[in-house]
Amino acid sequence: MRKRRFMQSVEMIVVLQDVDMKKPENRINVAVTLPKPPPSKLSKVAVIATGDLALKAREAGADLVLDRDSLEKLASDKRGARKLAKNYDFFLAQPDLMVVVGRVLGKYLGPRGKMPQPVPPNVPIAPLIDRLKRSVRLRSRDQPQIACIIGTEDQPIEHLLENAQAVLEEILKKFPPHNIRRIYFKLTMGEPVALTRKVAER
Repeated sequence: MRKRRFMQSVEMIVVLQDVDMKKPENRINVAVTLPKPPPSKLSKVAVIATGDLALKAREAGADLVLDRDSLEKLASDKRGARKLAKNYDFFLAQPDLMVVVGRVLGKYLGPRGKMPQPVPPNVPIAPLIDRLKRSVRLRSRDQPQIACIIGTEDQPIEHLLENAQAVLEEILKKFPPHNIRRIYFKLTMGEPVALTRKVAER
């Protein structure tokens, strides 16, 4: 196998069958915490907050902390808003800023399934950030397939298998085994390797 000059991700693609993806109830948009997340490819978490919550978010290692003023400025910066929506995987927000978030970022985050999760009062934000950094998003659109990264090529195969199992278990909560047509695994620049749906039935 040709050696790449960068660390390739290991992707998992689950192809569905006999599911009408045009129906909203058949779509999925959930975060799955990986048992063995790849240290070099943790998800990026942005927090929209002010005051004490913003301070705690920074201390907890949030990849970005956006205050109200910075958020308001994005209303006239479409390029910056698009970049924000693209570059961060998960968003958390102070409840009283959710209306502003919807007005300023809704049209960028909504279509990507990335609208912020409100942080309830008195709920520690550090565990939320930690969990999301170790999570991947499972999201389906109009095509009958769900794809996500389950690790990197330098991880032990046992770690990748644990992560794949966690992803599959979450998908099976939504779709029974007979809806799983095939499962593929591939490196970023590699060819897909297919497994039959019998794997999901074990």
